[in-house]
Amino acid sequence: MSEGVQRNTRAIEETVVTDFVDRMSYGGYLDLDTLLSAQNPLSSPEHHDELLFIIQHQTTELWLKLVLHELSAARVYLREDNLAPALKCVARVKHIQRTLTEQWSVLATLTPAEYSQFRGILGNSSGFQSAQYRAVEFTLGNKNAAMLRVFEGDTVAHDLVRSALEAPSLYDEFLRLLARTGYPVPNELLERDVTQAWVFSPELVPVFTAIYEDPQTHWAAYETCEELVDLEDNFHLWRFRHLKTVERIIGFKTGTGGSSGVPFLRRALELTFFPELFAVRTELG
Repeated sequence: MSEGVQRNTRAIEETVVTDFVDRMSYGGYLDLDTLLSAQNPLSSPEHHDELLFIIQHQTTELWLKLVLHELSAARVYLREDNLAPALKCVARVKHIQRTLTEQWSVLATLTPAEYSQFRGILGNSSGFQSAQYRAVEFTLGNKNAAMLRVFEGDTVAHDLVRSALEAPSLYDEFLRLLARTGYPVPNELLERDVTQAWVFSPELVPVFTAIYEDPQTHWAAYETCEELVDLEDNFHLWRFRHLKTVERIIGFKTGTGGSSGVPFLRRALELTFFPELFAVRTELG
């Protein structure tokens, strides 16, 4: 090579392992053969953008799996009065939520004309049928036993959603922790039927008012309240971004799963997980 000409390469260091005949490799650990073979477009001829559609939803499901993992651990920590690691789990969920919300911008590059060329092959499949999403909603308190009907044909999915329905929500566990540490949480809330959706309880607002009016004295409870508010804010942003992406791609068409589409998604924006944590703001000052 002529003097002064540089190679735009990086030499492999001698200590770098390159023989994986009998060693664990990156692809082996992550089972990439399975993961990367799970994208199976059904359009024929295969439409270029169907792979985007599949990967968008598969990655969402992977993140939802981690969200459930973290929320489940957070509930256990709260049950054990171990607040610090519970908040660490919640903090991780918040970062995942931001990633999920940003992810809609990738799907939004799919134009109406492009999507219409393969939408028909989806049949009645719909994100409405995501068992993990429903389990996340239930874990945060938006429970609806009627949703179990959607999963009757899938034992694993049905068991996942039913378990989330029958377990105390993250909010239930937080309120029980507050009661154990001396806060006057109404007893009927501690003994409520946890299979029912959480509804606003005005009797709980004074408990949070006392916490918010003196955060230094009640810092642990105050911090947890604000972390839960962050969770709900992030969830609403995700729902809104979902709605706007759907509106951008299919307008006001009905959903593949039979819903009204955008109007159905808009009604979800009215749902709330922790209503008292927002109502308390009206009482302050």
